[in-house]
Amino acid sequence: MSSRKLFGLNALELTGKSRFNCKNSRFYYLIWGGREIFENIIYLDNAACTRLDEQVLEAMKPYFFDTFAVATSEFGYSMGIDAKEALEKARENLASKLGANSEEVIFTSGSTESSNTALKGVALALKEKKEKHIIVSKIEDFPVLNTAKALERQGFGVTFLDVDAEGFADLEELKNAITKETILVSIQQGNQEIGTVQDLKAISEICEEKDVLLHTDATHSFTRLPLSVKELPVDLITMSAHTIHGPRGIGAFYIRKDTPITKFMDGGFQEFNLRAGVEDIPSAVGFAKAVELVTEEENRRLKAMRDRIIDKALTEIPDVTLNGSRDKRLPQNANLTFHYVEGESVTLHMDMRGFAVSTGSACFSRSLEASHVIRGIGGDHERAHGSVRFTLGRYNRMEDADAAIEAMSEIVARLREISPLARK
Repeated sequence: MSSRKLFGLNALELTGKSRFNCKNSRFYYLIWGGREIFENIIYLDNAACTRLDEQVLEAMKPYFFDTFAVATSEFGYSMGIDAKEALEKARENLASKLGANSEEVIFTSGSTESSNTALKGVALALKEKKEKHIIVSKIEDFPVLNTAKALERQGFGVTFLDVDAEGFADLEELKNAITKETILVSIQQGNQEIGTVQDLKAISEICEEKDVLLHTDATHSFTRLPLSVKELPVDLITMSAHTIHGPRGIGAFYIRKDTPITKFMDGGFQEFNLRAGVEDIPSAVGFAKAVELVTEEENRRLKAMRDRIIDKALTEIPDVTLNGSRDKRLPQNANLTFHYVEGESVTLHMDMRGFAVSTGSACFSRSLEASHVIRGIGGDHERAHGSVRFTLGRYNRMEDADAAIEAMSEIVARLREISPLARK
């Protein structure tokens, strides 16, 4: 045994298997005010970011140390040619996953840039040809929602589309909202918070019939759900590597051929003259590898863990509400409101027990407002403040789901004992 500083305290290093079934066998244990603290935790916040897969790192390494030239050096020397070939191979792999042509996919810095490019790029391209009107759902992630608000401040008309109690876009309202002035509709495939999966086929058919461009944010659904541009008339798609055990800081953007779009960042002529800047070849290669590693078996396993969390929470803990659709939801997402407790209290107590989860509470949202998604489906502030999101990844196991709900049951019961809102 040895000791080290951990969390600013002296911790005892132990060898053996953690009760949290972590990948590493070494962990640290200490008692602080009657609680146990572990260096390794059960990570259940994979919607925020995932752990990098070692195979992804190995695929990236040669492009840091061996073939480190930029792709534009293909015109000067052989290393540049090799770098360019790696970039284009990565692009082809991503495009094939969508059923797209490789020239329809550009690499970006992530989902934020991709969604900004979609909305602002189309707005710039069409502002002189059509009137200025776009439609987004009320529960979109911030890259879409706040970009729409920014365009609204610039004089664009924006319709924020209602959703129902499970988070589904109102298709009749969508039909009625589209006018001759509408240039773009943006509705995500799967919601980042409550996991609801939209009827993208029906939405795309409405947009096609109305001759309006459609963008979908697939940050949380790409590789987790079927998405083929051969089958769906979707014009623009946002993708990111950080949600599928790929590197952070790399995303991709699908643009259907002949879709009018204007780049909003000036510089070089990279990425088919749509995205200026030196290409991040290691990350592009890593993104392609991450896509390759996602399997249907893995998605089925995530779905089984998701269902275990939902079923056990609803049956074993009183006064719990499922947020989002029960069945039409992302395979890796479970979002539940535990009434009469604060989400931030729950997450802190879960952390003390070795679990990482997230909440829609305002205190944890870097905003003064509680979750706009929970409120968008008709929930009040109490429901938003008590919401907890469990999002699963490759390194989770079924026993993690069981342990998480066991811990939640104890924590919620204890917090309700001191809550003035709880039923006594």
